[in-house]
Amino acid sequence: MQIELIVVAIVAALAGGVGLGMLLRRKSADSQLSDARAEAVLLLESARKEAETLRKDAVIQAKDAVIQAKSEWEQESRELRKEILAQEKRLLQKEENLDRKAAQLDGREEDFFKRERQHAENEEALATREKQVGELIAEQRLQLERISGMSSEEAKEVLMQGMESEARHDAAKRIKQIEDDARESADKKAKEILALAIQRYAGDYVAEKAVSVVPLPTDEMKGRIIGREGRNIRAIEAATGIDLIIDDTPEAVIISGFNPVRREVARLALERLIVDGRIHPARIEEVVNKAQQEVDEAIREAGEQATFDVGVHGIHPEIIKLLGRLKYRTSYGQNVLQHSLEVAFLCGIMASELGINVKQAKRAGLLHDIGKAVDHEIEGSHAVIGADLARKYGETAKIVHALAAHHEDEKPETILAVLVQAADALSGARPGARREMLETYVKRLADLERIGTSFPGCTSCFAIQAGREIRVMVASEEVSDTQAYVLARDIAKKIENEMTYPGQIKVNVIRETRAIEFAK
Repeated sequence: MQIELIVVAIVAALAGGVGLGMLLRRKSADSQLSDARAEAVLLLESARKEAETLRKDAVIQAKDAVIQAKSEWEQESRELRKEILAQEKRLLQKEENLDRKAAQLDGREEDFFKRERQHAENEEALATREKQVGELIAEQRLQLERISGMSSEEAKEVLMQGMESEARHDAAKRIKQIEDDARESADKKAKEILALAIQRYAGDYVAEKAVSVVPLPTDEMKGRIIGREGRNIRAIEAATGIDLIIDDTPEAVIISGFNPVRREVARLALERLIVDGRIHPARIEEVVNKAQQEVDEAIREAGEQATFDVGVHGIHPEIIKLLGRLKYRTSYGQNVLQHSLEVAFLCGIMASELGINVKQAKRAGLLHDIGKAVDHEIEGSHAVIGADLARKYGETAKIVHALAAHHEDEKPETILAVLVQAADALSGARPGARREMLETYVKRLADLERIGTSFPGCTSCFAIQAGREIRVMVASEEVSDTQAYVLARDIAKKIENEMTYPGQIKVNVIRETRAIEFAK
């Protein structure tokens, strides 16, 4: 019984606890629901505010985009308006130009029609005059036939006979005049040739190119060089083949001789004798021999160096020596060895451009003036002398011909010969290459152009090729083809009479006729 009561009490207690727990859970649930509702209200309020903020931002961005689009549209509109205005302006200018040209064309058309009418009237008047002149001529012919008692054929025969006789007389006079001119020109040319030959070894050239000066420490050395009864000076002159001039020039001895190599040997020997102080015939002979050997060695080295610089090999040793001797030879103040090197390089450049043998061209250019090494010892042109030497020492026929033809001693028949001629002219004729002051050079060119334009009908004149050629332009309506030949000869004669120049000057008279018409 007690157990049952205990069980009932436990059950009642359990039932009361369950109801209490349920009541507590309900209150907790209600509290959570209330909190959830409050939180939901807060979330809704926050979402509403955020949505309102986003809406306002979107509205502001939309307004900015609209404003920017409007600004861009207005900018594009302004640019488009400017472009349209510029095009309208250009169109207006073109329209004005077209109107102006149309007006000009109308004026020209009217002038053309006027000229055409005037031309037609002139032609009609001319035809009328020609008819009248023909009638007058026929009438005069009839009157002349009645007066002279001869027919027109007989009168023509008499007139032709008279004209033939007069022409024969004029021809005889002209032939005599030509012969006299030719005789006078030949005499003048012969004198010029003699003058040039004399000039080769005369005057200033000799003083400048055939003389060397050796300085002395004191004037007392002059007596020691002369020696007792002149034996020392005679020994020097006999050993070197040159002349020693000892005059009043203070502290100097002059060495005179046409051979530049001998003069160099004498200069070296004399300088060493002066330094040594022992001057007597035996010592003189010894020193001269040593100086000769040194000069020969220097000549050989100069020739070998020249062939090495140009890149030409297989040249005979004697020709190499001749090349070296050109180091002591000058032409119009230009060193001949340097000139030969320039010609060799120029020949090589032109040969490479033309596609021919470059080494052969350089060889011909280097050797073209070897005749100048001995032209004071052998008679003849240096071109012919050089060709003979090249042939003697085994050079090919092309090289020999190029050497002989580079100054027109032979007619050039190969491209190589023409190249050597051109390179020689380029090296020697350029301003500054040879002894000629710039003022003199410019004055000579100005004188040539002045002479060329001094004749009637000459419109302009140009000096080219460093003054070796002038080109004279003439007016075709004033100078005929036949007169052009006479004008060229007259200009050449005036140049010969009024100017002094090396070599020759080519006179080109150019006459041209231009026919111009317009297709409309």
